[in-house]
Amino acid sequence: MTEIKKLTLTDLIKEKEKYQVKKDVTEELYIQRLDASITIRKPERSLCLDTISMSRDKDQADQADVYMTYNIVVEPDLKDTELQKAYGCVEPTDIVEKIFDPGEIASISQAGLELSGYISSAKRVKDLKN
Repeated sequence: MTEIKKLTLTDLIKEKEKYQVKKDVTEELYIQRLDASITIRKPERSLCLDTISMSRDKDQADQADVYMTYNIVVEPDLKDTELQKAYGCVEPTDIVEKIFDPGEIASISQAGLELSGYISSAKRVKDLKN
């Protein structure tokens, strides 16, 4: 097992660019069924908290991943009104379920939460050593 590095003040100061939280982070996701990739943008804290809150509310839980996906997919632009019109969307977020399957929506949403550090970003050192 490799030794786990302890983060120090010297590291934080010396390599500021490496450790500083970056805001405008994007990532490409491949959607197998579509045989194409999409681009998502790292969600802001408020969007993550809204999505988590929705997922815990029995009346909104089924829309939490749709809401996150709608707000983080930047390419293609799901907010484009012509796209929404072409697919006959009543509500803007309807486009998500017209393009992506439920499992794809959940995966996209989860990828956004991971980009913001809400999923599996910290682990106990003692767990890693065992």
